[in-house]
Amino acid sequence: MPGRRFSDGLHQALEAKEGVKVEQENQTLASITFQNFFRMYEKLAGMTGTADTEAAEFKTIYKLDVVIIPTFKPVTRDDYADVVYKNAAAKYRAVVREIKEMHDKGRPVLVGTINIDISEHLSNMLKKENIPHEVLNAKYHEREAEIIAEAGQRGRVTIATNMAGRGTDIKLGEGVAGLGGLHILATSRHESRRIDNQLRGRSGRQGDAGSSRFYLSLEDDLLRIFGSDRISGIMERLGMEEDEPIEHSMITKAIENAQRKVEGHNFDIRKHLLEYDDVMNKQREIIYTQRRTVLQGEDIKGMIQEMVTDAAAAIAAETINDHIPAEDWDWKSVADRMRDMFGAEVDITEDERLAMDGEALTERLRQEAIKAYEARELEVGSENMRHLERMVLLQVVDSHWKDHLLNMDHLKEGIGLRGYGQKNPLDEYKREGYEMFVDLMESIKQQTVSTMFMVRLVSEEEIEALEQQRRAEQEAMEMRRNDEEAVVQKPMVRQGDKIGRNAPCPCGSGKKYKRCCGKSK
Repeated sequence: MPGRRFSDGLHQALEAKEGVKVEQENQTLASITFQNFFRMYEKLAGMTGTADTEAAEFKTIYKLDVVIIPTFKPVTRDDYADVVYKNAAAKYRAVVREIKEMHDKGRPVLVGTINIDISEHLSNMLKKENIPHEVLNAKYHEREAEIIAEAGQRGRVTIATNMAGRGTDIKLGEGVAGLGGLHILATSRHESRRIDNQLRGRSGRQGDAGSSRFYLSLEDDLLRIFGSDRISGIMERLGMEEDEPIEHSMITKAIENAQRKVEGHNFDIRKHLLEYDDVMNKQREIIYTQRRTVLQGEDIKGMIQEMVTDAAAAIAAETINDHIPAEDWDWKSVADRMRDMFGAEVDITEDERLAMDGEALTERLRQEAIKAYEARELEVGSENMRHLERMVLLQVVDSHWKDHLLNMDHLKEGIGLRGYGQKNPLDEYKREGYEMFVDLMESIKQQTVSTMFMVRLVSEEEIEALEQQRRAEQEAMEMRRNDEEAVVQKPMVRQGDKIGRNAPCPCGSGKKYKRCCGKSK
């Protein structure tokens, strides 16, 4: 994936290991879960052949009811009970035996596998038995539709991963319906019943004849985790051999119960993720509504004025202290803060301070802030002020929101540990997330207002003058570089005759030149 980087410092560790430049970690600019993305639509609906097993999730997440529409023609497919073997080797031998039996009869067989490795393994076993077949997996995706469409022809054997070839109708070849139709042979159960139903549903379409059977072993993940000991104990007590299977509706029901448990567990994980994202979703709606207002070019003068008065009220709130008289409040700090934030000189006299209370101070600072805002608008012009407001607010919101997303990610990473302190991590995440968002909105107000009053708009003439100055400096630098290159270094001219290293030193010391005056040369 070009341009993508591993997170949580993994990419930096790889860069350090490989001796290349360690770059900064990517930062998330926006994120949303699929569930909240879909819930943004006013209307939601869908159609699928396998929604019934997930009805509870559709109802909980999307408030959607699942309605089962009967098939156009009655389903005549025979769905045989699952067959369970002691180990995987015995299972695959039985699968090959059944494929050979069906192939000899001329019936087409579609073999479903949970991954490519098993597809390749079965393919090798079929090659040894000289059974012609097609393998459909991610390696041959360009021929996927072509291969699966032909899977219903007489004597055809197709091995496919459970996910491959969906969306292509398998039509039965001539005379195949009389032989019993397409036989679906699954090599294991998937964690989700939906995937099994999709595989099974490829046979018996539009009232066609067909059949399906699932082959399992005690070494399959699903059985290994759920109920394998119980079934294994039954097999041992009955004294069953490796190649003797158990086939009973009770086992099929036990496996379906195991699948329900896994599906429930997976649903809980998705629901848990959604509960955390719902916290972010409320914040996302507020921020994106604010951004949308700016991007659509709406007049945000009222919003900015509200921010200005709120910023002034915040300065007042920091100053007010009910425990000491008003004349002892930090009036110097009030004047400094108003000057830094709005560029306004606020002079509150001694007499005014004596009569001042918290409410009066807040109102006074608000009035001073609005005066400063109106003076700023007069200075830059109404049209420029509207443009400045939009540009500053958008830039500040984007910068702070990006940092907030990073902080929320860090909060989520460690919040699970709160459970050790007998606290609900989700409640803690909601509480701290809310506090962080309140701080974010306050920071956005403060920085937007201070930037509005600090930034200086440059006229076209000033831009042109700056550009001319830059060009002049560049030309002067170029000329200086050319002059330096044009300077020709003069060759060094030796004064007097050359003295050999072993010749007597001309100073008269009697030593060789290399051991006397020539020593340092």
